[in-house]
Amino acid sequence: MNDAPLGLLFSILALLVILSAFFSSAETAMMSLNRHKLKHLQKNKIGGAIRAGKLLDRPDRLIGLILIGNNLVNIFASAVATVISIRLWGDAGVYIATGALTVVILVFAEVTPKTIAALHPERVAFPASVILLPLMTLMSPVVAMVNAVTNRLSRLLGFDPKKEAYEHVSADELRTIVTDAGKLIPARHRELLINIMDLVQVSVDDIMVPRNEVYGINLDNTDQEILLKIQSTAHTRLPVWRDDINNIIGVLHMRSISRVVNGLTLDRIALEREMEKPYFVPESTPLHTQLINFQEMKKPLAVVVDEYGEVRGVVALGDILEEIVGDFTSNMAETTESILLERDGSYIIDGTENIRDINKTLGWALPKDGPKTLSGLILEYLESFPAAPAGLTIGNYRLEILELEGNVVRSVRAQPLV
Repeated sequence: MNDAPLGLLFSILALLVILSAFFSSAETAMMSLNRHKLKHLQKNKIGGAIRAGKLLDRPDRLIGLILIGNNLVNIFASAVATVISIRLWGDAGVYIATGALTVVILVFAEVTPKTIAALHPERVAFPASVILLPLMTLMSPVVAMVNAVTNRLSRLLGFDPKKEAYEHVSADELRTIVTDAGKLIPARHRELLINIMDLVQVSVDDIMVPRNEVYGINLDNTDQEILLKIQSTAHTRLPVWRDDINNIIGVLHMRSISRVVNGLTLDRIALEREMEKPYFVPESTPLHTQLINFQEMKKPLAVVVDEYGEVRGVVALGDILEEIVGDFTSNMAETTESILLERDGSYIIDGTENIRDINKTLGWALPKDGPKTLSGLILEYLESFPAAPAGLTIGNYRLEILELEGNVVRSVRAQPLV
């Protein structure tokens, strides 16, 4: 090597730096590949993804191969650079070669290629796999020998190199992936996916229509009262009870009205004959479970009961679907808004409004672990029934009771604290 022309030595040195850059970039690119995206590309028969997947099946061997190659190249480059420097500057060339080669390796063979590989792992890893895969076969005896030593050392330190990495995604991790997907997933689709994942955290009692708001038929009423209920309903199905709502005996579908009503006359016998059997569900049933139950039972309306069998309210399939896609139905019986924006930036809110609906509508974070309605939340914090309108602070929100009706808060002025 001492007699080789300087031009040849410089060419060899440049080639070695390029090889060092290749190994450095390949290492970073391979380790930066998104494993889930890689599996998707493999299923689509993308050649680069298939080759990269084979290499990543044993990451310990891949790292061993890359580092063996990188170290051999760098050591050889150091030797060539030393020869060149000694021939140019004598004994001082050793120090000059060390400093110069360090800068060259750092800039051109480490930082720059690794930065590019980290930013574009697929564009670097897939072409690199064309070289790495046959090189792995060629170097397998050496790689196996090195890995035998390193794996033994890893086990002594408490790690098992052959144990598969945990690649499953938790619900929280999936939420982060969906949220950070940006333009890869349209905003509307991201919202739908997040709403679906939220079904696990919500139970039927969070979205049910409470028993005092259930629109149904009481068989103890007169024929005219029942007919008026049927004529003015905006619902497809009506629960039917006798004596008390805790005694729901059936559900009447509006498609059966022609067989129940004859002109202006109500046929009570036909009404009871056309009723469907009521479907009861526990109040703590998670929404994702209830969605499956609705599908299996083929009944889109359920009566929600507590642990003592008392009716808490009703929940419909549409209520769950609205949790996923947002409001797509409207209740014609509702003639007023329950949340009204005032000029001063505050909101007038109906006390019976569900806390989850308030949080979703206004983007607030009122506590929702306890009472379901704003009235219940206020009374829980006051720990008594106020004798007159009062104000209180819950979290970062100022609430002022505007109207009381018996033991229920009917109207509240609310606004976030600045």
